[in-house]
Amino acid sequence: MRILGLDLGEKRIGIAISDELGWTAQGLETLERQDIGRDLDYLARLINTYQAEELVVGLPRDQYGEIGAAAQEVLSFVDLCKKTFAIPITTWDERFTTVAATRSLIEADLSRKKRKKVIDKVAAVLILQGYLDWRSRERK
Repeated sequence: MRILGLDLGEKRIGIAISDELGWTAQGLETLERQDIGRDLDYLARLINTYQAEELVVGLPRDQYGEIGAAAQEVLSFVDLCKKTFAIPITTWDERFTTVAATRSLIEADLSRKKRKKVIDKVAAVLILQGYLDWRSRERK
């Protein structure tokens, strides 16, 4: 069972995919956002190509766990996804994933220019891996 993970930003969507057993997340790509219709069409193609059975979308709560403006936009996007895709869609708390992704890329000695190209994809991996780890613990 493959799961697609998303880090939704204003300009880009980081995309990750799980392995078929649902144990590990791998970075897939970063989608430059165009308009909502094209973005959803592209995600539909990915869901079909990888036969994803679930979609996990990072929800950017503030440091206190509250829903702010950015989270409201993500929830609106999730509502559109639920109307478009016939698979379960889950939101996952993504607090500090971009910070963690940035730290790991700095430690890997990537230049600022290279980090900008992959940060969203790495954040999507962290979101999806957090969800996969939680699922694994819940099943035990």
